[in-house]
Amino acid sequence: MYNLPYYKEHDEQIIREFIGQYPFAFLTGCDIENKPIATQVPVFIEEKNGKEVLRGHIMKNTDHHKAFLHNENVLAVFTGKHTYVSGSWYSNPNIASTWNYMSVHVKGIVKFLGDNELEDVLRMTSLYFEDQNEESPTVFDNLPLAFKQRAMGAIVAFEIEIKEIDTIFKLSQDRDAESYQNIINKLKEQDEDGRVIAAEMEKRAKKLFP
Repeated sequence: MYNLPYYKEHDEQIIREFIGQYPFAFLTGCDIENKPIATQVPVFIEEKNGKEVLRGHIMKNTDHHKAFLHNENVLAVFTGKHTYVSGSWYSNPNIASTWNYMSVHVKGIVKFLGDNELEDVLRMTSLYFEDQNEESPTVFDNLPLAFKQRAMGAIVAFEIEIKEIDTIFKLSQDRDAESYQNIINKLKEQDEDGRVIAAEMEKRAKKLFP
């Protein structure tokens, strides 16, 4: 991780909201031969018995399922919008360009869950992406029983006990006030990613430049 103190986000609520906004996480681990494995799945943060956990599901008997059975250590990376920042936007343009982005890294211990927990995870996941519309035909409880039984036989729910959370919200915090505002103005003219990053920078402007 790009580990510089001025790029860190320390507000726990902001971190939780970020994970909730961008739940499609990149999960990594190592298999029995110590080869890296990775998969991308929706993962949700929750509090359970006074501890924070991540919950989701993956296919059974895949490389990542077998790897996590062998090695319970897992890294989940949540990534948000990102955008190019031209050095020509700085008050001193003779500096290299860069990239602004936001990312949360969660390290923890994974364990696999039973069918009851799998139902809970599938219900939660389908409701989330169907905007909590309980009438949607694709919400877990509304799916045909035969289909649910067949699908559940091929997947497994997991829970990750969170051991460490690290962040990088690289949003030009190391620039002077003039450069910072000019970057915001330029990003507002860009695509959605640029505009989202500009909005995040605006939230922090008063604290950075009181």
